[in-house]
Amino acid sequence: MPDFSGLPLVIEPSDLLGRLDAETLILVDLTSAERYATGHIPGARFVDPKRTQLGQLPAPGLLPAKASLETLFGELGHTPGATYVVYDDEGGGWAGRFIWLLDVIGHKKYHYLDGGLLAWLDEKQPVSTNVLASAGGPVSLTLHDEPTATREYLQSRLGSADLGIWDARGPLEYSGEKVLAAKAGHIPGAVNFEWTAGMDKARNLRIRRDMPQILEDLGLTRDKEIITHCQTHHRSGFTYLVAKALGYPRVKGYAGSWGEWGNHPDTPVEI
Repeated sequence: MPDFSGLPLVIEPSDLLGRLDAETLILVDLTSAERYATGHIPGARFVDPKRTQLGQLPAPGLLPAKASLETLFGELGHTPGATYVVYDDEGGGWAGRFIWLLDVIGHKKYHYLDGGLLAWLDEKQPVSTNVLASAGGPVSLTLHDEPTATREYLQSRLGSADLGIWDARGPLEYSGEKVLAAKAGHIPGAVNFEWTAGMDKARNLRIRRDMPQILEDLGLTRDKEIITHCQTHHRSGFTYLVAKALGYPRVKGYAGSWGEWGNHPDTPVEI
């Protein structure tokens, strides 16, 4: 029986095709209900991306309640020995956020399908319209703090020489010209590199091959703790994924993101 041992975090459609029957595989589709219904990778279970977020203002990107996660992962058939492969159809935002969730529950066996469903379809790989039933009831999970930067933690680290803040929002949000919270601008010291700029549009939105040099040039280097965010930690799901895929040893997602930071009375901002 094929397994996923020896494969990198980011895999290609050809890597997955021969492993679709692996006993330990949990294949997660984070596209949309409509897209899933029209055809998905065989054996994939659909997860509504909104279920990966708390969904409450002002910071909808915060972690869902533990009970909600236990229900979600129970439906997927989670076991400690499972190997997850996750994909979406937008270049890795929701899939990357799901990988962050896997880190939060302490599960380390996972892969991202580079290019997601777009790459799969482009290579004319098989699709299915079969909908898998829920695998079971809630499972017991232990949540870990290490993958997540809280507002308090990030605020305490501002100005540290070994901190790199990766702002995955658009340039106008970063500059303060586009205002999506009570405050405009960005977190002091944050570096802006918009999430879709890291995707290769000529290769079905796969991660750009030159991302290591781009991050080096931005000063987001491997010796720093990288904390990434956007407005709701959806777009920064992609940037979290990229940093993890490149082997950065210290990566955190700021789940509160600008929704929290930009609406909090005591947070400093730069414009």
